[in-house]
Amino acid sequence: MNIYLDNAATTPLLPEVAEAMYQMMLNDFGNPSSIHAHGRKVRSMVEESRKTVAKLLNVSPGEIFFTSGGTEADNMAIRCSVEDLGITHAISSKIEHHAVLHTLEELAHKGKIKLDFVNLTENGHIDTQHLETLLANNPRTLVSLMHANNELGNMIDLDEVSALCQKYQAVFHCDTVQTVGHQPIDLQKTKIGFIIGAAHKFNGPKGIGFIYINSDLKIHPFITGGSQERNMRGGTENVYGIVGLAIALEIACSHMAEEKEHIYGLKMYMMNKLKAEIPEIKFNGDPEGLSSYTVLNVCFPPSSYSEMMIFKLDIEGISCSGGSACSSGSNVGSHVLAAIGVPQECSNVRFSFGKQNTKEEIDIVVSKLKAMFVKETV
Repeated sequence: MNIYLDNAATTPLLPEVAEAMYQMMLNDFGNPSSIHAHGRKVRSMVEESRKTVAKLLNVSPGEIFFTSGGTEADNMAIRCSVEDLGITHAISSKIEHHAVLHTLEELAHKGKIKLDFVNLTENGHIDTQHLETLLANNPRTLVSLMHANNELGNMIDLDEVSALCQKYQAVFHCDTVQTVGHQPIDLQKTKIGFIIGAAHKFNGPKGIGFIYINSDLKIHPFITGGSQERNMRGGTENVYGIVGLAIALEIACSHMAEEKEHIYGLKMYMMNKLKAEIPEIKFNGDPEGLSSYTVLNVCFPPSSYSEMMIFKLDIEGISCSGGSACSSGSNVGSHVLAAIGVPQECSNVRFSFGKQNTKEEIDIVVSKLKAMFVKETV
């Protein structure tokens, strides 16, 4: 039996999304920039998808632009803010996704911005008092903070950070890749400059995402070429991906409440079972506080399995991760866990849950983990 508990890395494609994309691939092959009937039909499908995404976020369709995924969208928000909005200072945190962190560090290294990192609490939350101090001392700032951390699950209070940014006239860029389709986001209620989405995080296809750009922010294209995406992104659109993204997001949002209840129940069930079976374990971040219901980061006590825990679980048919999937294979420990002082000698494993997971699967995983540590003490 194979058990997949790495949904923060990617989620399985829904059959109905795959079917819709397949039918479009067979029947609707026109280039959306063409003015003939084949092109017009596909253009209509792209624009209907844009309207769907915009409606779910409560924004104008003209503020939604499709991208190749979250990394491109993050780069677009950050680099275009510096190039086009006169940004000379940025505030971020040391636990951001590398799409944000590496981009900001590169710009700072080249002398294009001054970069400050907001302090973190012991369990990995943003110190909002320090954030306000940084904002007060630095005009025309870009604040780049993710909604939910992809390794810890810790979340920021969107309304609180948005209010601080408005108070100090800062531009707020929020990587919402882990929360779009999982958490309600109303951009009429909460003012944000840029948010980001990636379809494969909410049971859609890989290679497609979007960026929301508040209409008050006037930036130039990040990728130049043709006049696609309302003159904001050159290149023929990934039309099948766009349609799949919109369908997947509509399904995710329409079932959000019941899926949240189910997935949160799995997270808490696993937490409690692990506490009962392996009392020495700890949990990284703040899993019972302001945290994503999809992520549980576990710090197992040192053992002979510490360096091979993920591989041992994989052999047992259990898929999980030690951190961000974007860093797997780098042979470098998690920058997120290092930033909050988690001991590197512990074996840290991220379990992330999806709607397809069950309590029976959790029972199997916990029993396998327990067996590892029982052997250690025999």
